[in-house]
Amino acid sequence: MFGSANKSWPQRVSIISGECMFLLFSYWYLFMNGNVYFSLPEGDFNRNVLLFGFSMVTFFRMSFMVFYLLRRGISWRETWGVIFAFAIYYIGFSMLGSAQDKPPDWLDGIAVFIFVSGSMINTLSEMLRNQWKKDERNKGKLYTGGLFKYSIHINYFGDVLWVCGFALLTRNIWAGLIPLFLFFMFVFLYIPEHDRYLKTKYGAAFEKYEKNTKKLIPFIY
Repeated sequence: MFGSANKSWPQRVSIISGECMFLLFSYWYLFMNGNVYFSLPEGDFNRNVLLFGFSMVTFFRMSFMVFYLLRRGISWRETWGVIFAFAIYYIGFSMLGSAQDKPPDWLDGIAVFIFVSGSMINTLSEMLRNQWKKDERNKGKLYTGGLFKYSIHINYFGDVLWVCGFALLTRNIWAGLIPLFLFFMFVFLYIPEHDRYLKTKYGAAFEKYEKNTKKLIPFIY
C-alpha cells in the first residue's frame, strides 16, 4: 500500500498481537520445558537467553516501527505476510537454536555483532527518513540522504543482516534458509514493487537516484 494514508489500525494491532503470542510461545519453549512436548533437546541456557533477547529487541523495534515510524497504510496481505515471517523468527529460530547444547563462543559473538548492526541500520535509516519527512519543506520530495545514500533499500539490507545474525546464533544449518529466502523475497518481489511506486511518484528524480545508487547492498548490489 505504498502511498496510502490509511492509518490501518486493525492491521497494526494484529501484527503486534501476533508477535506477542509468538514471544509467549518462545518463552514457554525456551524456559518452561516446552521442548519436552516436542521430544527435543533442552539446549544451553545462555544460548536460550540470547535467542529470547534477540526476539525481544526485534519486538520493540518492530513496535516502534509499526506505531510510530510507518506512516503509510498496511494491507491485510502485507499484515499476514509479516505475521507469518515473525512466527518463523520468534518460534522457528527458538526451536532450532535451543536444540544446540553448545555454550556461546566467538562465533556467537559474530552473530550478535551482525544482529545488532542490521538492527541499527534498519531502525536508524527509518528514523532519519521520518525526521526528514516531518519538515514541510521536503513535502513531495524524494529522500536520498542518511543511510539511503548508500543503497536505495538500505532498510531492507538491515533486515537481511539482523535475520542472518539470528540464524547464525541458532548454529543450525537449516536456519540459513530463512535469511536466504528473505533476500530473494526482497530482490524479486518487494524491491521491484517498491521501485515501480517510486518511479511513478518521483519520475526523473528517482531514475537519477536509481542510476547512481546501489539497489540493496552498499557498494556491491
